[in-house]
Amino acid sequence: MLGLSALFVLIWSTGFIVGRAIVDVASPNLFLTARFLLAALLFGLLALQAKAKWPSKQEIPRLLGVGALLNGLYLAGGYWAVSKGLSPAIMALLGALQPLFTTLLAIFVLNEKPARLFWLGLLAGIAGVVLVLLPALNVATHHFSIWVVAVGMIAVLSLTVGTVLQKTRIAQLDLRVSSAIQNLGGAMFTGVVAVWLNESRWEQGTLLYGALAWAALVLSGAGTGLLLWLVRKGKVAQVATLMYLAPPLAAIEAYYWFDARLTAIQLVGFAFAALGVWVCHLSESRKHGKAGG
Repeated sequence: MLGLSALFVLIWSTGFIVGRAIVDVASPNLFLTARFLLAALLFGLLALQAKAKWPSKQEIPRLLGVGALLNGLYLAGGYWAVSKGLSPAIMALLGALQPLFTTLLAIFVLNEKPARLFWLGLLAGIAGVVLVLLPALNVATHHFSIWVVAVGMIAVLSLTVGTVLQKTRIAQLDLRVSSAIQNLGGAMFTGVVAVWLNESRWEQGTLLYGALAWAALVLSGAGTGLLLWLVRKGKVAQVATLMYLAPPLAAIEAYYWFDARLTAIQLVGFAFAALGVWVCHLSESRKHGKAGG
């Protein structure tokens, strides 16, 4: 479980790098639509090969809707907010609230009740992300409206709701089937947005298709697949805390890939984020240990 959690965080963090890499070669929602369609095809073929059971026609619209939230609205909303002037650092900071939102929603929807130590871990994780993003926040231009921030927040909330819903009846479905339909839901959402915004940039080349292959096969394939598997096997709030490690890892990856600056305060932030995740997981381990004893 620990190894798969680490692999998930590493994969998830590369989403920031892919988003930055394709800025000059593809329109964001057009790229996302292609990414989700390829991922849906991949999971669909795996499901057919395994002769997995598919859901009834009545279940499919709900799966498409959850996929539109988890994949489509989350990424489309975040990309749109950034394109309208919201600093990527501020968008990432809004994303750092996702584990907190997930914990609160899981309390009411799934009756998950975290221990007091878990809340301390959440605060440490948020502090770590703030420290990692602090250099970018200091130089960020803040020329955006409150509505742009609202869209960014809605994107984060959509990821929260989509993640929590994975613990409902969806968890009873074959993971390959569920992933195929949910990626299709994401593609349908971003496809509509791409048409609505009249997006057309698609500059063919190694960079574009390399990024698309990674995004479809690794991010949407392995990354989202691991997220859904981890949520099914553990507590949704506990899995959500892993998101704290994505911005710090992305900062380190940007340092190597784009020669971005990596400061001492960011490394301290990475330590805080890691501490927060460790405290959250430790609190849950202790809670289960007492329950088992």
